[in-house]
Amino acid sequence: MQNDSINYINSHNLIGIKAGKERETFLEIWMVTVDNRIFARSWGFAERSWYNTFLNDSNGEIKCGNQVFKIRAEIPKDLDRLNERISQAYLNKYNSGENSFYAKGITEQSHIEKTMEFILI
Repeated sequence: MQNDSINYINSHNLIGIKAGKERETFLEIWMVTVDNRIFARSWGFAERSWYNTFLNDSNGEIKCGNQVFKIRAEIPKDLDRLNERISQAYLNKYNSGENSFYAKGITEQSHIEKTMEFILI
């Protein structure tokens, strides 16, 4: 189960996510993996974002191709230790073509502060 999701995330740019219990459809976002752990950073700062939804309800789902995995979202307790590696994972995975601007942007402090880890349950 975990290997399937990690492999999918590593080989696809957009991964579906449902935050909380209210959302009916999947939103496609960027995700990266570090040490077989799944991370995402919020690009937007809207009040009704997936990130803010997870702060109030940590339950959700990610969609990897035809597979859907239940997840729990949390702010990583070891973010300070992993932050540089998460940023590098974003730059390695998304730093080409039109994505370059956003890949660099998502490594800035305002986005780092919106890092969430997704744990399969």
